[in-house]
Amino acid sequence: MSDKIRWGILSTAKIGTVQVIPAMQQGHFCDVTAIASRNLDRAKQVAAELGIPHAYGSYEELLADPEIDAIYNPLPNHMHVPWSIKAIEAGKHVLCEKPIGLSAAEGQQLFDCAAAHPELKVMEAFMYRHHPQWQLAQKMVQEGKIGTLRTIQSFFSYFNNDPQNIRNQSDIGGGGLMDIGCYPISLSRFIFGAEPQRVFGIAEYDKNLGTDYLASATLDFGNGTSTFTSSTQLNPYQRVHIHGTTGRIEIEIPFNAPIDRPCKIWLQTDGEIEEIELELCNQYTIQGDLMSQAILNNTPVPTPLNDAIGNMRVIEAIVESDRSGNWVAF
Repeated sequence: MSDKIRWGILSTAKIGTVQVIPAMQQGHFCDVTAIASRNLDRAKQVAAELGIPHAYGSYEELLADPEIDAIYNPLPNHMHVPWSIKAIEAGKHVLCEKPIGLSAAEGQQLFDCAAAHPELKVMEAFMYRHHPQWQLAQKMVQEGKIGTLRTIQSFFSYFNNDPQNIRNQSDIGGGGLMDIGCYPISLSRFIFGAEPQRVFGIAEYDKNLGTDYLASATLDFGNGTSTFTSSTQLNPYQRVHIHGTTGRIEIEIPFNAPIDRPCKIWLQTDGEIEEIELELCNQYTIQGDLMSQAILNNTPVPTPLNDAIGNMRVIEAIVESDRSGNWVAF
């Protein structure tokens, strides 16, 4: 194997063509070799625009290419697990977009398939965790910079009520919790370093779309809590506050970290506020390189699949809590 991983891209999805592929092309260990679409002309068009050497008119053709080491899967949610499994069975490493699937049970199917092929690396593409601002936030909490961690408050919203948008199609895994509510859940588990003991959630559903467009939840970790609101029909906004007994951390742009200006974190202790600016970087580039290095060095991926399954369990618990009106214990 060379010093770079040869990546193939399943589909011409916007998240890939606009965000992930250009970022991976800037990586030290990524070589984006091929892209596939169910429409060959579309695949050729995108390949030409992005400087990708090979284009395929079907996903099967791409998976059959022996020159491709790893697959990035940005397909719609209901296609995450089936096509990731096909990629594994074709002998490819897999980086699959979040959420890992439509359910924890489906995520377990992918986990079991990956376990049967231990020579291959499989990871959920939760890019935010690899950004230096989150690595720093976790380090500050672990080092006691804010005392004992007690609670986390998160907000993530945008406005999109287009029925043609896949995020608003309930039958293929659309909805706010699956699209953006998964972030506050993930970060809470990441910062607490644990799974919640119980969850309470409420949600409102669009009567025409059938998807949740406003959801709020409380995650009880036993030694602290996390609360969040996510919405697909509110003014765009995102912010995270991490509170401890002697201080707090505020993250300005926690999820869609910009690549054209520094990200900011505020650390408040003893009444003093320190503003921390981080160097420019692209979290998608970092993610691609970390995954590629895990493949090249045969080391564990930064975020194991059981973490992805844990996130799905919390999403399901929030939905169950909303339906029952009760706390859901783990």
